[in-house]
Amino acid sequence: NGGKGEKNAWPSFGEFSLEQLKVATSGFSSDNIVSEHGEKAPNVVYKGKLDNDRWVAVKRFNKFAWPDSRQFLEEAKAVGSLRSERLANLIGCCCEGDERLLVAEFMPNETLAKHLFHWLILSGENQPMKWAMRLRVALYLAQALEYCSSKGRALYHDLNAYRILFDNDGNPRLSCFGLMKNSRDGKSYSTNLAFTPPEYLRTGRVTPESVVYSFGTLLLDLMSGKHIPPSHALDLIRGKNFLMLMDSALEGHFSNEDGMELVRLASRCLQYEARERPNAKSLVISLMSVQKEAEVPSYVLMGIPHGTASSKQPLSLTPFGEACMRIDLTAIHEILEKMGYKDDEGIANEETLNSKKHGDTAFRAKDFATAIDCYTRFIDGGTIVSPTVYARRCLSYLMNDRPQEALGDAMQAQVVSPQWPTALYLQATCLFSLGMEGDAQETLKDGTNLEAKRSKN
Repeated sequence: NGGKGEKNAWPSFGEFSLEQLKVATSGFSSDNIVSEHGEKAPNVVYKGKLDNDRWVAVKRFNKFAWPDSRQFLEEAKAVGSLRSERLANLIGCCCEGDERLLVAEFMPNETLAKHLFHWLILSGENQPMKWAMRLRVALYLAQALEYCSSKGRALYHDLNAYRILFDNDGNPRLSCFGLMKNSRDGKSYSTNLAFTPPEYLRTGRVTPESVVYSFGTLLLDLMSGKHIPPSHALDLIRGKNFLMLMDSALEGHFSNEDGMELVRLASRCLQYEARERPNAKSLVISLMSVQKEAEVPSYVLMGIPHGTASSKQPLSLTPFGEACMRIDLTAIHEILEKMGYKDDEGIANEETLNSKKHGDTAFRAKDFATAIDCYTRFIDGGTIVSPTVYARRCLSYLMNDRPQEALGDAMQAQVVSPQWPTALYLQATCLFSLGMEGDAQETLKDGTNLEAKRSKN
């Protein structure tokens, strides 16, 4: 059932200080935003890393959302008492002054750190989700709702594909943030009105039946690989054109009987009269009967490496890669010096040659402040674009403890010379310096693979 799992792995709910969460999110840096709405939303979700190395998602409300701090704490503690392998569980909150924040589990695997909307709709053309995995998503989501209902938390605000995340094993989980009772902003749905339950449009209130209606819209997403308005889908179903609903990428991968079963379930969830919709328990029973490849792990169905295993596989690093991993700037300096300008062509230009020459002299002498000035004059001259100059100025910035500017140069070097591993290696060094471990590891891997490919050729 939705409540089983290794409960010892879950921390108990606790309260965090604002300072702890500032440190965890690098001062609520815009680089750490994972919410689909961006910075101007009434509330924003950040990824963060606690001092015990646990990754978390931090939801920060605007100052007017919860004027009653006592109500906020009561709500957070109630949702924080839930523990299920079908949820991205709430592990804490913060309530200081006007600040209201929630802290939940976060899955740091970069491959999987995307919500269902991305997997179905944004990347659907490239790697369509398998039928068996879509059925599993529907079942696990129904189990999450049943578990919450059994614990007295049947209301979920704005259930949609953005609320479904994937853990390191590729299993779908429902975000706990939507379980919080509606705050003073008065909005339970931010999605298009075409997707909201009819009774919500009449009364402005969410009921357990409203949640089932939203579950029906998610079934449509899973079947079609698109975000289809329920009224349009119901017209197709009534006209017995259900195959027009189905994702064309799934053709030949499911039986008509299985397709019809899911269509019937969706149409029951989308009934206009709330009392005619099924409850969460009957959703689970219906979906259990249509599961396929139940013994195959989710990460296999998703076609991705196993998150927990892949993150520990050591890379076969070159000396440059090793230096990046250690952030050994002295070793990187030696490598760039020996490399010279062999990847550049036509850099000898009369107008800017002196600036580059003086920059190279300063770079060789490890006078990195002067190197930055000279290389900047060369770049601003604009007559020749040199990836090597960007690489050397990048390292000079790193030597002067300016990793953000250094990252800009490393990225510019890649724009100029996309197949140059050095640009990726330097980006990895900058990302390690900025504390962005996951991104740095991925970039380091890309640089290593590119260098291996170039060596082979």
